[in-house]
Amino acid sequence: MTIHKYIYLLFVCLLLAACANIGAPEGGPRDYTPPRILKTSPEINAVNFKGNKVEINFDEIVQIRDQQKNVVISPAQKEQPAIKNLGKKIVVEFRDELLPNTTYTIDFSDAIEDNNEGNRLDNFAFSFSTGDVIDTLQISGIALQAKDLEPMQHILVGIHSNLNDSAFTTLPFERISRTNDKGEFTLRGVKPGSYHIFALNDMDGDYKMARTEDYAFIDQVIVPSVQEFSSQDTTFTFDHRVDTIVTGTHWEYLPNAVYLPVFNEQYKTLYLKKVERQARNKIFVQFSAPNELPQLNIIKPATHEQEWYTLERNETNDSIFYWITDSTLIKSDSITAQFQYLKPDSLGNLVTTTDTIKLNARTTNSELKQAAQEKKDRENWKKDLEKLIERRDKLLAEGKDVTDVNYDIEAISEKLAPKHTPLKFDVFKNGTLDVTDSIGFKFDTPIRSINMNQIRLEIMEPDSSWTRITSVPIVKVSETDIKRYYFKMPVQPERNYRLTTDSAAFTSIYGLVNDSTGFTFKVKSLEEYGQIQLHVNSGDSAFVELLDSRDNPVRHLKVKNGSVEFTNLLPGDYYARLVKDANLNDIWDPGNYEQHLQPEEVYYYPFARKLRVRRNWTNEETWNIYEAPLNLQKPEPILKNKPERKKDLLEKKTKTNGEEDEEDDEFNSAGFGSGAYSGNKYRDYQDSKSGRNTPRGGRSISR
Repeated sequence: MTIHKYIYLLFVCLLLAACANIGAPEGGPRDYTPPRILKTSPEINAVNFKGNKVEINFDEIVQIRDQQKNVVISPAQKEQPAIKNLGKKIVVEFRDELLPNTTYTIDFSDAIEDNNEGNRLDNFAFSFSTGDVIDTLQISGIALQAKDLEPMQHILVGIHSNLNDSAFTTLPFERISRTNDKGEFTLRGVKPGSYHIFALNDMDGDYKMARTEDYAFIDQVIVPSVQEFSSQDTTFTFDHRVDTIVTGTHWEYLPNAVYLPVFNEQYKTLYLKKVERQARNKIFVQFSAPNELPQLNIIKPATHEQEWYTLERNETNDSIFYWITDSTLIKSDSITAQFQYLKPDSLGNLVTTTDTIKLNARTTNSELKQAAQEKKDRENWKKDLEKLIERRDKLLAEGKDVTDVNYDIEAISEKLAPKHTPLKFDVFKNGTLDVTDSIGFKFDTPIRSINMNQIRLEIMEPDSSWTRITSVPIVKVSETDIKRYYFKMPVQPERNYRLTTDSAAFTSIYGLVNDSTGFTFKVKSLEEYGQIQLHVNSGDSAFVELLDSRDNPVRHLKVKNGSVEFTNLLPGDYYARLVKDANLNDIWDPGNYEQHLQPEEVYYYPFARKLRVRRNWTNEETWNIYEAPLNLQKPEPILKNKPERKKDLLEKKTKTNGEEDEEDDEFNSAGFGSGAYSGNKYRDYQDSKSGRNTPRGGRSISR
């Protein structure tokens, strides 16, 4: 073999070797193992700690997910520690001086995950003590939004050993935790004693309750404790025979099923937000909270009508429109008024305050440009009209035809003529009506008068002739909703209606009248609807809201004789929410800490069970509102604060016969473990389903 052939073979071998080493070989099982702690400084649960820095070393590169939301240090720090992840290490450096004889807990929750697959180190907390003893008691449970049972994610939960009511509003929490994305919490490092427990969406960061913040409280005194119990675990041989039964000892921290119903008491500091003249004919007044109706008295111009406005307001008088009807005031560029309203003094008592205000007419740049353009157009049209008239006169003098010129003169004269501005209105719903609808009108401005003789409502008879419906009044929707009116009568199923409004049937407060127009309506058949009948064990001091797929109420009924019946429902899927109406005002009411008043109780038709409605069919169900624990009641499809799916399953679920992996069933069961491992019954139930531990049986959180 020649030297050239040796060189050629060597070149080919080198080329193949290079191609073979372009990248690392693929394949192998996916990593489902969370990061493992190798070493800590100080040791976990160390005592007599004197430093200001904690280091935690792992077996792989880690990262901290959403540190601000997930990591909490107890006791609370005035100056937040510096928390850094440096490759395989996490370092926490305290900036506050550590208190003597105190247990500190750095609760990472599920924030630590590996850098490659995002496998999380679940429920990890690091504790140490600056004294001889480390406190190890725990309090755990769940926080839900009281009005709709949504998990309250990433809010504070804290305790006070000072059992006075004022502690919650004047003192920072002694120990704190933060709820996770399911609303679960575990307070760690608690010393023996008696406590009040609270939840708080701490918007100002002072660890104290302000009345404008979301919070929860319970009146019971919490006395944490721990108890020992045993469980048996079984190991098997490779051929699935029992090998060994091992008895293990575990600790259960109590209480581990605290329910905190979070609410906002809707407290608002009363103050005047604005008084402005939105248009020449409209003054808008807005308060920050419900108030009594204020008084607005015109000072200048001095000459004006006594009844110079029409009032439009909401039911709480915090949003008010004064529609100016006096032409003198409308034309005035500036109005001076005396404004009397209630305002809290330095002690919080409401006192009458009088302000003198100046209300100037506001004209936007676009309005000014439009007015200038209209003025310019009119001037040009007048010039064009003058020229056309001169031309017409000249043609007439010459005996020529002036038809085309007269046409142009007429067109320009129409442009210069005063414009007819009709009163605009519409109907609630045109075309097809549901049997629950009404025939009614909605206007842009308030109405002064209605001429019933100019309005004809007719119904089609079986022979296709029309019969006029008489003696049916047209009324306002409500005393505050003054721009909507309706015929006070029910519509009949499977019937056709025709509505005709002649000119000047309606007259606005500014004298505008409507043009003639007509509408037709066809009402659906009763066979197109279904019914839902619910028998509930709530007692009659309750109401039920039927909900759509977005958790919005579509119907509302009081419970009577243990039942509610929703009739004439469009086919589809519905959900249901029940409110125990303690004060019988037919609305859900929040609580009040000062009065030791809890929010009204709320229950959902549970376990993701839809209430299905079919045409011409009644769905009758019995609803035991205590059948499912509160944290499992709200159906997952309408849950807004959905928990994140777990990425770090320790055992990958196998696919068989081409089936997809089964998803975590996070809300479909009625029970979970006893809290032997994390101390939180709800969390241990979820862990048991994903194979993290095998806790003994227990019950879910109930009211």
